Amino acid sequence: MESQKNKYWLHILLFILTVLTTTFSGAELMFGKLSYFTQFLFEVPQDAILSTDQLWQGLHYSIPFLAILTVHEFGHYFTAKYYQLRVSLPFYIPMWLGFLGFGLSIGTMGAFIQIKSQMQSNKEFFDVGIAGPLAGFVVAIAILFYGFTNLPPAEYIFTIHPEYKIYGLDYAQFVYKNMEGQTRLGTNLLFEFFKNYVADPKLLPHDNEMMHYPYLLAGYFALFFTALNLMPIGQLDGGHILYGLLGYKKHKIISFVLLTIFVFYAGLGLFRPIDELNYLAYAPVYITFLYFLFSRVFESKISNLLTALSVFALQFTVSYFFPNLQGYHGWLLFAFILGKVLGISHPVAEVEKPLDWKRQVLGWISLLIFILSFTPQVIVLE
Repeated sequence: MESQKNKYWLHILLFILTVLTTTFSGAELMFGKLSYFTQFLFEVPQDAILSTDQLWQGLHYSIPFLAILTVHEFGHYFTAKYYQLRVSLPFYIPMWLGFLGFGLSIGTMGAFIQIKSQMQSNKEFFDVGIAGPLAGFVVAIAILFYGFTNLPPAEYIFTIHPEYKIYGLDYAQFVYKNMEGQTRLGTNLLFEFFKNYVADPKLLPHDNEMMHYPYLLAGYFALFFTALNLMPIGQLDGGHILYGLLGYKKHKIISFVLLTIFVFYAGLGLFRPIDELNYLAYAPVYITFLYFLFSRVFESKISNLLTALSVFALQFTVSYFFPNLQGYHGWLLFAFILGKVLGISHPVAEVEKPLDWKRQVLGWISLLIFILSFTPQVIVLE
C-alpha cells in the first residue's frame, strides 16, 4: 500500500511541475519575455522580465493545454480499464527551457501511461490507441472554437508590442520589413479553417502574432500533439489504429513507407547542389545519421544502408531541380526517435480479427484527423 501511495505522489508531483513549466512557457510566449529565474544566469534587462501579473496570465495557456492533454491520456486510461488491463495513471513530462535563456518552449514533452498487461487482440490495441486522440481532439476543437470566437479587440496587440502603436492597426505593413529572425507559429488545415471561416477578420491577429493569444496557442499545440500521436507508424496511437485496421504485415509495410516519406520531407533542402562544397563535406555524417535511423527497419545492415543512401540521393536530386523546396529539419530528431528508439514494428496480438464497420469508420476518421491536424512546420523562423 505504501508503494502505491508513493506512485500517486509521483504522478501528482509531475503534474504540478508541468502546470508550473507550462505556465512559465505560456507567459514567455505570450509576452515575448523571460521568467524571473533567468536573471540568475544571464544579464537580462528588467523590461525583458515577466511581471508577476504577466506570469499569472500564463495560466490562460497552461490550463486549457493541460486539459486537452489530460483528457487524451485518460481516454487511454479508462479504455484500458474497460479491458481490465493493468495501467498506470498519466505521467506528465515537464520541460521548461527558460533557465537556458530560450523564450520558445511549450512547457512539456507531453504525457504517457504505462500499460503493464499484454493486450490480447487487435481490437484492444485499436480501442486503447484511438480513445486518447479522439477524446483530446474534441476538447482541442472546443478550445480553438472558443479562442477564435472570443478574440480580444485588435488593439490588444499594443499591450504586447507597445512599439507598434505608432503605426496603428496597419502595423504589419511596417514592422516586419526590416525585422530579422522573426518567429511565428506554423499552420495546419484545421487552423486555416478556423482563421478563414470562424474568426472575425477584424479581430484576427497577424500570423506573426498568433502566439500571443493563449487559447489559440493552446489549441495549436494540442493539434500538434494530436497529429504526432496519430502518425500511423510503429506503436504510436496511430500505429495501434493502423495495426487494428490492417493487421501486422500491412502495418509493417505502411509504417516503413510512411517513415521514409517523413524522413525525406524532414531532410529536404538540408544538402543542395547550389551550396558550397565544404558544406557538402558533412554529407557522410548525415548519411550515417540516416543509417542509424533506419537500423531497426531491416535485419540486413546492407538494406538499411541502401535505404539511407536512397533517401539522401532522392533529397539531393529533388533539391537540384527544385532548390527552393524546403523541409522542416526539426522533424529529423523525432524521426530518429521513431526509427531507432521506438522502432516501427508492432507486437502481434494473439487474436487478430477484422474490426466491425463502426471501428473501421472511426479508424479512417482518425487518419483524416491526422491529415487535418498535421503541421509541416511547427515553428517558422523568418
